Amino acid sequence: MHRFVSVAKQTAASLGCEGPGVCRGGRKAMALRCAASLAAGRQPRCPCPRLPRPARAGTVRWSSAAKASAVKINEKASREKILTLESMNPQVKAVEYAVRGPIVLKAGEIEKELRKGIKKPFTEVIKANIGDAHAMGQRPITFLRQVVALCTYPNLLDSPSFPEDAKKRARRILQGCGGNSLGSYSASQGINCIREDVASYIERRDGGVPADPDNIYLTTGASDGIATILKILVSGGGKSRTGVMIPIPQYPLYSAAISELDAIQVNYYLDEENCWALDVNELRRSLNEAKAYCNPKVLCIINPGNPTGQVQNRKCIEDVIHFAWEEKLFLLADEVYQDNVYSEGCQFHSFKKILYEMGPEYYNNVELASFHSTSKGYMGECGYRGGYMEVINLHPEIKGQLVKLLSVRLCPPVSGQAAMDIVVNPPIPGEESYSQFIKEKESVLNNLAKKAKLTEDMFNKVPGIHCNPLQGAMYAFPRIFIPSKAIEEAKTHKMAPDMFYCMKLLEETGICVVPGSGFGQREGTYHFRMTILPPVEKLKILLEKVKDFHIKFLEKYA
Repeated sequence: MHRFVSVAKQTAASLGCEGPGVCRGGRKAMALRCAASLAAGRQPRCPCPRLPRPARAGTVRWSSAAKASAVKINEKASREKILTLESMNPQVKAVEYAVRGPIVLKAGEIEKELRKGIKKPFTEVIKANIGDAHAMGQRPITFLRQVVALCTYPNLLDSPSFPEDAKKRARRILQGCGGNSLGSYSASQGINCIREDVASYIERRDGGVPADPDNIYLTTGASDGIATILKILVSGGGKSRTGVMIPIPQYPLYSAAISELDAIQVNYYLDEENCWALDVNELRRSLNEAKAYCNPKVLCIINPGNPTGQVQNRKCIEDVIHFAWEEKLFLLADEVYQDNVYSEGCQFHSFKKILYEMGPEYYNNVELASFHSTSKGYMGECGYRGGYMEVINLHPEIKGQLVKLLSVRLCPPVSGQAAMDIVVNPPIPGEESYSQFIKEKESVLNNLAKKAKLTEDMFNKVPGIHCNPLQGAMYAFPRIFIPSKAIEEAKTHKMAPDMFYCMKLLEETGICVVPGSGFGQREGTYHFRMTILPPVEKLKILLEKVKDFHIKFLEKYA
């Protein structure tokens, strides 16, 4: 307060404010009001004849000295920000998410420049960085949208434009909602009838393996479920801090969640030379090394793989389950691409099914959380943020803690829960909508299989690019050769070599892909991840552009 009064006096003096006994005369309150008025851009109520007076039209004419002093007062009166890079949560600052990282921000800048008419060697940015099917032109599944529309606007239930099987599902979902409205909160674990439908779906998928709706938790996409389970698993400090084993390459959600929770990331490497296979010997190496600095107790599996696209065979899954049982590891099975299997001889096997078939010693003891989503598969409904997790063999007291943790966020989006219900409870043979539904579903999956093969074949024709078979999921993760001269130039820009490569690709072709360093890779190898979601003709153009760019890149830096 005294400092401000002093500043006020100085300001009044600098303006030559000499009203008798008003400013310079020592009346602190008036001096303070005078300076505060100036700082706020108002005419001070001061009888001093040297201060600027309002014009008759209602405007205030300020002298340059008055303006400068007002700005100075504002600067001196402002305080430092409470939240700065130095004071913020260091775990949040450590989070990185390459899928929407620097290269995507650069792509956004280029799009703005194109809209302004700034000339580029291309006319559009092709965002092949993320698995957003509808953004890439995939059409929604009609039946799913019909049911969600009916739930959102129940008056449509009287419309003859909607099939009866869609209305039947919508009525059932609405009966499970408070006030028969999609706008009400649901139970934190999710709408009960939808959890029942998820359990029935799992039983059908796994050939009769029992599923309990009480073990089903509806989530805001699969990501929410994964982050929640990790949150409840992480504990300890120092060498007893929880270690989380993740595949390399991995989906950056895992490394981001681990950083945010201040857990310890424990890498195990997939075998690129063997179509990105998972080797239990590599799991054992990773685990034994990690025990020296943390307490590894979580093993994450992505099947089919993201970004690598491999589909694990039954023997591999059995080996992983046995390893988790032997080493007392909590298993997380990310199975959001379970519908996306393309290669002949490949088949999706759920960890839950294999665990059950290995016998009661495993099935009654191995703790397993499995995840699914509306965002991938043939649906591509990313924006609804629908998903579920099934958690088995959880300690009863921990189950209560999990529900408590979920209750903090109240409930997942109810529209997303409705969308998830249609994924697990689609039309069946004999129902009115079945023929259109199955036609649309098979069209999407057949198209993805065609694009997976096209991408693999075209990449493998390019010198300096090698792409493993895209057995599943919706991405290619080709290995690229980067000459030493380009690696040195990348260092001068303080970039990883593959980030440098991808940035050049974006700037010269408009194609946005994600560098392999954002997913993790063996040292000395370089990759990028690219989605195969664009329409076939656009995908062909994209692949031709990548080929031409790569050949020129090799020539330039050879």
